[in-house]
Amino acid sequence: MKKRVFVYEYLSGGGPVDEDPQVADALMPHGLAMRDALVTDLLRAADCAVTAATCPSASTLPVGAAGVQAAAGESALDFVARQSTRHDLVWLVAPESGGLLAQFAHLVDPSRWLGCTPEAIALTTGKRATLLLLAASGIATPLGFEPDARRWVTKPDDGAGGIATHLHDDLSAARDEAAQRTRAGEAVTLEPWVDGDALSLSLACSARGVELLSVNRQQIVIDAAGQLSFEGVVIDVMPTSDPRRGALARLASQVGDAIPGLRGFVGIDLVWHAQHGPVVIEVNPRVTCAYVGLSEALGRNLATELLARHAEEHADAGR
Repeated sequence: MKKRVFVYEYLSGGGPVDEDPQVADALMPHGLAMRDALVTDLLRAADCAVTAATCPSASTLPVGAAGVQAAAGESALDFVARQSTRHDLVWLVAPESGGLLAQFAHLVDPSRWLGCTPEAIALTTGKRATLLLLAASGIATPLGFEPDARRWVTKPDDGAGGIATHLHDDLSAARDEAAQRTRAGEAVTLEPWVDGDALSLSLACSARGVELLSVNRQQIVIDAAGQLSFEGVVIDVMPTSDPRRGALARLASQVGDAIPGLRGFVGIDLVWHAQHGPVVIEVNPRVTCAYVGLSEALGRNLATELLARHAEEHADAGR
């Protein structure tokens, strides 16, 4: 019998967005691309029957997948909870902001949930808390650059995708903006800007360890006002022969040891500093844009591999 897999990507699944509609419009293509990449990989597995959440503006799915939409007036949380009982597995992509991803994780039985534990999600949702934990574990973070920092970044403590992220040349101006945003009720963090190559790591995580799948280049744009924006990612840019690859694989294992609940596909955003090497900026406890096209680039079906690791782990837990 085929495994029934439910794929839910928040934006293309009709999740409500409180931010500027233009922001949602800008993020929708990334959401669609992730949804369809997951669905396509799952459809290539002979033992998976795939259903994906859709909405009126994102109803076209890869051939072979079934679509389902939330009922009128049904919340995103209730929709996912209902669908989780109708499927064997749930693979969900949603923002961490406001604790949303963690709320979804609590709704789904761990045996059905393809992703990080609620505890790991809750920790990595807070950027400052994550950096403090990693720094305490001996991992380089922007916090180590505070004494000599010349430029500073203000950003949401639980945000993603470069939204509302500003670069400042003056610490006082950065502090003023952070204070203003805090007074407005926003959870905001202030940290040093680290110069270097903006990279990300794609990882496959399980109880048995962390595998570095690829090193990716992030396309970050900074306008004249210091506003950062994320313009996408170029996957698998570093060959295995690159001498930096070993250091990045060790870093991935260190992060996995520091945050033991990381499971499934996980991303790490980092900067490769010319003198200090890799500096972790944040940990993304979910599928990221770097998943799109990665199975083809590596010649592997990452979805089936991650499902197999999940099944193995829960079989071991049941013994």
